[in-house]
Amino acid sequence: MADIDRINFLAKKARAEGLTPEEVQEQRRLREEYIAGFRRSLQSQLDNTVILRPDGTAHRLRRKDGGK
Repeated sequence: MADIDRINFLAKKARAEGLTPEEVQEQRRLREEYIAGFRRSLQSQLDNTVILRPDGTAHRLRRKDGGK
């Protein structure tokens, strides 16, 4: 949770007084890491989702992108 706190701090600082070039790079890196983690978590949830049909059969969701 520390990363999201740092992202929020840098966002507030950027609005109030601006960021140094190092802080801009840190903010970009933290955001990219956060988004990548979010996407991994969502993909894991979707990979483990099962559709239960009224007839009692179960089907896993399939990827539309060919499994990438």
